[in-house]
This record gives sequence, structure tokens and C-alpha cells, in this order.
Amino acid sequence: MKKIVIADHHPVTRKGISCVLKKNEHFQIVGKANNGDELYKTLEDVKPDILIMEIDMPQINGINALRNIKEKFPELRVLIFSTHPEEIYALRSIKSGAAGYVPKSASPKVLLKALNQIRKGGIFLNEELTSTFTSRNVGETSAISRYKKLSSREIEVLNLLSSGKRNKDIAAALCINEKTVSTYKTRLLKKLKVDNLADLIHQSRMFQFS
Repeated sequence: MKKIVIADHHPVTRKGISCVLKKNEHFQIVGKANNGDELYKTLEDVKPDILIMEIDMPQINGINALRNIKEKFPELRVLIFSTHPEEIYALRSIKSGAAGYVPKSASPKVLLKALNQIRKGGIFLNEELTSTFTSRNVGETSAISRYKKLSSREIEVLNLLSSGKRNKDIAAALCINEKTVSTYKTRLLKKLKVDNLADLIHQSRMFQFS
């Protein structure tokens, strides 16, 4: 059973998510937070597996907060559940370390689908959004399809590489050794079907939007 923390400043949202998950055998809600200070304290105290998070809440500075959380809790899987426009924020969130993005206009069924995919180690984006971003490169070999198949740790390594970090820095940030970082780089080159580090970084930046 995966332990979940809900971070949202709207009580009705926290209550609604709790109701959706109440009888689900795969998830247990172990904490709730309505601002940034509460969130960091809760994460430290209960060490959840999954965080369901609104990126627009008191004491939280949007995408930067997501990056900070992933840096401090690298094993935590984060599902962004937000009012922000999905077409603008979804891929930015994933590039910054989130495991999925669900808009608050989505149905409970979509929320559960996202959580189950994240529980199994996958990345979640809804099909309509995926289709939008793959319309110029249709098929299984598209960049977004390859990107979605990366593990959360591979995405973390890719994010750090794209920000200019060296193997030594990445190893320190993720508490792994440099040889393991090299192994991840080799996997990334193969999975994203590029030949060198420059192309790897360029492809990762395809998912950053201004």
C-alpha cells in the first residue's frame, strides 16, 4: 500500500481526494497540508510514497517548489493536481520531476488512473494532451512517447544533465555513485534514441515551456 500526502489549500479538495481514495486498497492517506511550511514538515514526518500537490498554494512558489521538493525527497513521486492550464504546465511539471499532471477539471476516474500509473512507476499525461504534443511526430517512436517511458530516476538524471550538472554533482544530489550516473546516461541515450550528450540535453529541453 502506497502512503499519500495531499497538499492543497482548499479543504473541499482535500476532502474530495480523501473520499475518492477512502476504500482503495492500494493507497493510504497519511498526511495533509494547506501551505508550504506544513507540507515540508509533513513530508519529513511521514515519508510518503506519493504527494498529490497543488502548485499554486500559500508559501509554495510553483514549479520551483516542485524542483526543491524533488531535490530534498528524490524518491517521492509527485502528482500535480492543479487549476493551472494543463497545456502550459503539464510537461513543465514532468520535466521538473513530477510523475504526472491532472487538472482539477478531471474526473475521479482520471485521478485514480493517474495514481495507479504512478504507483506502478510510470508517468501520467492524459491522452488528449499527449496527442497534441505528438501531432507533428505521430507514432510509437515520437519523443514524447519515449520520454514517458523513462523511470522517475532517469527523469531526475536527465533534468540534472539538462541544467548543466556534472556526473559528480548528479551523484551527490541523488545520493548515488558516479558509475551509476554513467549507467543512467547510457540508458537515456538508448531510450531516447540519441547519439551524444548534447542531443540528449536538447531533447530534454523540448519539454520546457516559457
